[in-house]
Amino acid sequence: MTGALEQLAALPSPTVGVWEIGPFPLRGYALAIIAGIVLACWLGERRWVARGGAPGDVLDIAVWMVPFGIVGGRIYHVITTPEPYFGENGDPVRAFAIWEGGLGIWGAIALGAVGAWIGCRRRGIKLPAFADAIAPGIVLAQAVGRLGNWFNNELYGRATDLPWALTIHRWDSSAGRALTGPDGQAEVLGTFHPTFLYELLWNLGVAALVIWADRRFRLSHGRAFALYVAAYCAGRVWIEALRIDTAEQFLGLRLNVFTSVIVGLLAVAYLIAHRGRPREVVTRGQEKAAADRLATPAKVAAPAPAAAGTEPADGTADEPGERRTGSTAEDRGGPQPG
Repeated sequence: MTGALEQLAALPSPTVGVWEIGPFPLRGYALAIIAGIVLACWLGERRWVARGGAPGDVLDIAVWMVPFGIVGGRIYHVITTPEPYFGENGDPVRAFAIWEGGLGIWGAIALGAVGAWIGCRRRGIKLPAFADAIAPGIVLAQAVGRLGNWFNNELYGRATDLPWALTIHRWDSSAGRALTGPDGQAEVLGTFHPTFLYELLWNLGVAALVIWADRRFRLSHGRAFALYVAAYCAGRVWIEALRIDTAEQFLGLRLNVFTSVIVGLLAVAYLIAHRGRPREVVTRGQEKAAADRLATPAKVAAPAPAAAGTEPADGTADEPGERRTGSTAEDRGGPQPG
């Protein structure tokens, strides 16, 4: 009876993270990532247009930013959590199995920024202004993406019996479902801190903070993005300390803790260094038009041909090669002023 009550008190986790739709697997992790990307593009587009940017800029740049971000996130995850792929009984081929979960935010931000820079350069847009517009959308995408960890029964914290403890099942990552016992029921590993939920809620708070501060202080020159990074890092430090999944460590602490501290301090330094700078108003198409003007040499308009019996407006005579030098009425033989 006591065990049943404890089971009811804990938060549930899915026993299936993949659904077969004909020959196609539909994965909860992938759905969460896609939903986050869509939300980020939608909010980023609204904020960019409100700042004077051209509609469609965000989607065009996302074509570069998203693939770069996914690749960067996977590379960072594999580097910081190499055991499942290159450790004992590891499988290097699984390093490419992104659908099983595992995207590191710092790698995603780093390579995603490279993709954003390429897209901004092609559109003639300043990267800091674009980053300010999409910052809240990025952290909202992270919040939604954490639901993918819930579907995969992964990235949970230490064992706990708190009322909001999370039930975790023994999981088959390749099959995307819980392992079952002899009775056919999903095997329960235990109840743990729901760190995915902690980060989800923290990210929602960060998004609200950035939107509020951006309106209140008119942040610009990349400061809204820096505020997002600093606030996210502050939460990631204590959440990371609760996690017990395998990760590389340095001086007895998880590598992601050091990364969060260093990146967070750099973001704070950027905020301080750029404080007081007024917001630039982005005019729709302004940056691209300026780039086009720089790339295209100025054209000199050709003079219009003169009508028969009249003198051309530029002072040339009717005869080829002959040119009058005067421009006053007297030079032209017209009536003189009285």
